Amino acid sequence: MAAAVTHRDALRAAAEAARGALGGSFAAICVWERERGRLRVLVNAGERAPGEEEFPEDESYAVHDFPEIAGPDGGAQPRPWVVTADGDSPRAAALARRRRGSCVIAPVIAHGRAWGELYVARPVGARIFTAAEADFAGGLAAVVAAGVAQTERLEEARRLAFTDPLTGLANRRAVDATLQDAIRRHRGEGTVVTLAVCDLNGLKQVNDSLGHASGDRLLERFGSLLSLYGASLPGTLAARLGGDEFCLLAVGPSADEVVRAAEELCVRAAELELGEGVACGIASTGDPIGPVRSARRLFRLADAAQYQAKAARAAKPVVAGRDEKVVHLADTAPDYGEDGERRSFRGRC
Repeated sequence: MAAAVTHRDALRAAAEAARGALGGSFAAICVWERERGRLRVLVNAGERAPGEEEFPEDESYAVHDFPEIAGPDGGAQPRPWVVTADGDSPRAAALARRRRGSCVIAPVIAHGRAWGELYVARPVGARIFTAAEADFAGGLAAVVAAGVAQTERLEEARRLAFTDPLTGLANRRAVDATLQDAIRRHRGEGTVVTLAVCDLNGLKQVNDSLGHASGDRLLERFGSLLSLYGASLPGTLAARLGGDEFCLLAVGPSADEVVRAAEELCVRAAELELGEGVACGIASTGDPIGPVRSARRLFRLADAAQYQAKAARAAKPVVAGRDEKVVHLADTAPDYGEDGERRSFRGRC
């Protein structure tokens, strides 16, 4: 309990210091929860609007609505920027709603990628933030990042257990735990569970021709895109399964909603400066795929769809139950166990 209070005090002090240094009336610090695709508010300091809490339990915003944090093409180094209430964006609308005239937003960069945001606002009628003040906010965010690095050491065990260290997404262990629970909900309540498995095309060629640092950059940038599109689907987990394989696990949204998001994701992935797009396979309990009594079956169907997409060089996702070959492939391919299961699909797509 004492450690939690100390952490809160540090967050409050950092936000108050930034607010005072920039002459703002309000300041907040948010963290980018990549596996959930959300910007979660950790602290609100200064003159709070009605409904804003100092340490909110559940105030968060879909990153899909605020893609600036990801930087160009999902890059990890966005620059600070200024927003005014008369602009045309979700952030501008939020300023106007809370009677604030302008804000400066500085990404907090930790571990070489965007960790979250430092947000400082001024009321309506006050002087608008300048570009020079935005640059200064970037320096303040760097100080916040140093504190973040210390705090995150306490979370190291959790990250190692459930988070992919390269992309910041959830890992296979987190997917397995979430999917097991989701299948129980599906069987008990009829909840729609959809799994989209994505395989990056061309990663080996990038590694071989440009080096593994470039390959890691491709993995990180696609991971950022995956988080953004996962954020458009409530109740969705974005994860890296390992190597060049990623997935979205949606619990609640319809199969059609997930397919639409995955289609947009495929388009954006094809536009990345590295790699050759992505092969995507989808399996959903909302489609005619037969009974799904185990997490393993849904994974097997999504795997079969992904390999079908890979073999056909499909620009769009292949969906089990909508492609007649996929369910047959999943049901007839030999089952060699967890390690051999995916290899068993090769040569049959």
